[in-house]
Amino acid sequence: MPRVLVTVLITAALGAASPADAQIPATGGPPPPPEAVVAGEIVIEPPTLMNLGFEWFIQGDTNRNAEVTVAYRRQGEAQWAAGMPLLRLDGERIHAESRVDVVAPNMFAGSVLDLEPDTAYEVRLTMTDPDGVRGAAERTLVVRTRAEPQPYAGGRIFHVYPHGHSGPRTEPAFEGLMCAYNFWCAGTDWATAGRPRVRPGDTILVHAGVYRYDRYEYTNDPAVNRTTPLDGTYYLTADGTADMPIAIKAAGDGEVVFDGSGNYALFDVRGADHTYFEGITFRNAEVAILAGTQFLAGARGLTVKHSRFEDVGAGVFTNWSGSSGFYIADNTFIGRNDPDHLIGWAGDFWAKFEGVDGQVFPPKMLSYVAVKLYGPGHVVAHNYIAHFHDGINVETYGNPDGSVASGPGIVDGPHYPTREHWDRRPVAIDFYNNLITNSHDNPIEADGSLHNIRIMRNLFLNHPSHAFCNQPALGGPVYWIRNVAYHAPTGSTRITAGSAGVLFYNNTILSETAVAGGSNVHWRNNLMLGENALPAIFSVATFTSYTSSDYNGFRPNPGADAAFEWTAPPPGVVADFPAPGREPRLETQRFATLREYSAATGMDRNSVLVDYDVFMNVPALDAQDADAVQRLYGPEDLDFRLRPGSAAVDRGVAIPNVTDGFAGRAPDLGALEAGAAPPHYGPRPRQPD
Repeated sequence: MPRVLVTVLITAALGAASPADAQIPATGGPPPPPEAVVAGEIVIEPPTLMNLGFEWFIQGDTNRNAEVTVAYRRQGEAQWAAGMPLLRLDGERIHAESRVDVVAPNMFAGSVLDLEPDTAYEVRLTMTDPDGVRGAAERTLVVRTRAEPQPYAGGRIFHVYPHGHSGPRTEPAFEGLMCAYNFWCAGTDWATAGRPRVRPGDTILVHAGVYRYDRYEYTNDPAVNRTTPLDGTYYLTADGTADMPIAIKAAGDGEVVFDGSGNYALFDVRGADHTYFEGITFRNAEVAILAGTQFLAGARGLTVKHSRFEDVGAGVFTNWSGSSGFYIADNTFIGRNDPDHLIGWAGDFWAKFEGVDGQVFPPKMLSYVAVKLYGPGHVVAHNYIAHFHDGINVETYGNPDGSVASGPGIVDGPHYPTREHWDRRPVAIDFYNNLITNSHDNPIEADGSLHNIRIMRNLFLNHPSHAFCNQPALGGPVYWIRNVAYHAPTGSTRITAGSAGVLFYNNTILSETAVAGGSNVHWRNNLMLGENALPAIFSVATFTSYTSSDYNGFRPNPGADAAFEWTAPPPGVVADFPAPGREPRLETQRFATLREYSAATGMDRNSVLVDYDVFMNVPALDAQDADAVQRLYGPEDLDFRLRPGSAAVDRGVAIPNVTDGFAGRAPDLGALEAGAAPPHYGPRPRQPD
C-alpha cells in the first residue's frame, strides 16, 4: 500500500474488536448528553490515484445534527478548497435473509475527489454540533495519493519469443514466457519443478506472436508445452513490490497474443503480488486472469494496462477479500455474448423475444463479467467493455469478513466487521471513465461494498437491467457522479435490502428510477427522463426519514397516472428497518404531478420538468416498442451535451468537489455541464515508452 502521512490522528483503541470499542478517547468530567457528539478515531482508507477516503467514528449525536465539513489543499499551498461534507451513518441495517446482515456504525464517512496522482494533500476535517463536541473537533491529515503503477526502470530485462521465431533476438532471450519467468520450463512430470527466476523490479518483454501450446501433449520438449500439462495455465508465483513490480509487457514489435486453447484460467496470479501486465491480448479461456478465490487465496497490487481481452468468460477476477490495490485501466474487453441484440436474462419482458432473430431465452451466459473484485483500494478506469453479462462488479460476497449473519440458531443480530478484519473491507474503490455496452444484466454493480465507492463519469449504453446497481450497499457512501445511462428498458436503478449511503449527484439517467428498499439515499442535480419502462419516473421506498431528493430534472412518462411515489416511515419515525420475522412500518403516497409530490413530501421543491429537447441529440425511447427494444445504440449515435438555454441549464445546486468550476448562475443538471468538454470514455491512447 502507498505511504500515508498523518499529522493528527487519534486512535483511541487500536486493538479494539469493534467500532463501538474503538471510537472514544478518554475524557474527564461528567458524561456528555446523548445529543452531543463525541469525536473518536479517524481511519484513513487506502489512497487511490485521485481519491482519498476517510472514516470518523463517533458516539452520541442521537438527534443526528452533527456535521463534518472538509477542506483540502496540496501540501505547501496556501489556499484551501472545499470538499463534500462527510456522510453521516448511524445504525442503518442492511438485511437480505441470511446472506447479508450488517449494521452501519455511528460514524461519518466520505471522500475527497479528483486529485492529482502521487501528490501529498492536507485534508482538514471539522466536526460541529449545536449540542456540543467532546474531543478534538478539528483534525488535519496529510495523505499522499497513489502513483500510477509503472515497470521499474532499473530492473533486469528478459526477452521472450514465440516458438518458431527465426529472426534476430535480444539477449537474454527465451522461448516462451515460463522459460524466462522460471529457471526451468517444460511439460511432463517436471512441469512444476521450475522455481521463479524473476525478482522485484524485473521486466519480461514479450515479442510479437501467438503463444499457444498443446496442453494435452506429454513431452520433454520445452518447445511443445510451456505450461502445466492438462490445465494449460500460466502459474505466476513470484512477488514484486508496489515500487518494483514484476512486469510482463509487450515489446512493441507487434501484437502479443496469449491463447488459452479453451482452458479454464489462462493466467493464475493468486500466489503473486504486484504483477504488472501491459499491451497483451488474452484470449480463448474461461478466465483470462484469475487473481483470487473467496476464502482461499489471492493477489495484491495487480496491474493490467492497455491490453485486450477477447473470447473469454471473465477478464480479471478476484473475490478474495485480501486482494487490494488493483489498477485495471485502458483495456478493451470483448465478451462472447450476442453482439447484435439487447436481451435480458430474466423476466416476462425478455421472454417474449425467444426465437426473434434466432435469440435464445434465457440467453446463455457465455461471458460473465469483464472485471470482478473485492477488498480495498482498487481502480478500474478508462476501459471499453462489451457483450458480457455484467461489466464491472464488486463481489456480492455476503457478510464481510469479521461480521456474522443473523438468523435462527446463528447470533442475535447484525454486525459490522471486527477490527482485525478492517484491512479486508471493500472500501476505497474507484470505477471511472469506462464505456460499457450491451450487458445481460448490469454495467456496474456496487453490491456488497462498504465505504467510499466512487463511480464517476462512466457511459452506460444498452443495459437490460439496472445501470445503477446497489444490491445491497453496506453503509456507504457509494458515489454515483456524472454517469450517463441510456437504453435501460427495465429501469435504471436497483437499491434493495436497505442499501445505505447511496449518493446520486449530477447523473443523466434516461430510464425510470425505482428504489425497492434503501436508506440514507440522496439525489441532487440529476436528469431523470423516462423510457416508459415503468409508470412512475421516480418511485422511492426508504426505511429512513432522512433520505432526500432535490434539484433534479424529471420527464414523466406521458399519460402515467402516478408519476411520483414516495414510501417512507410515518411522521415522527426516524427509521424502521426490516429484520427477520418483521416488516418495517412504511407509508406509500402516489402523485400525478411534480408539484403535488413536492408539496406533500417536501422533496424536490427546487426540481423542474424537462424533456429530451434539453440534449443536443438524444432520441426518446419506448421500452414497450418490441420492434425497437433490442436495438443497440453506440456513442456515435448520441450527443448528451445540453442545449444552451435549455430547461436543464443553471437549475442545479453547488456541490463541493462535484460542480466546481460551473458556468452561469448555478450548476447545470445532468452529467455534462453546458459548454464544457465531455469526458473521455474508454481507453486513452497508449503513450510511447
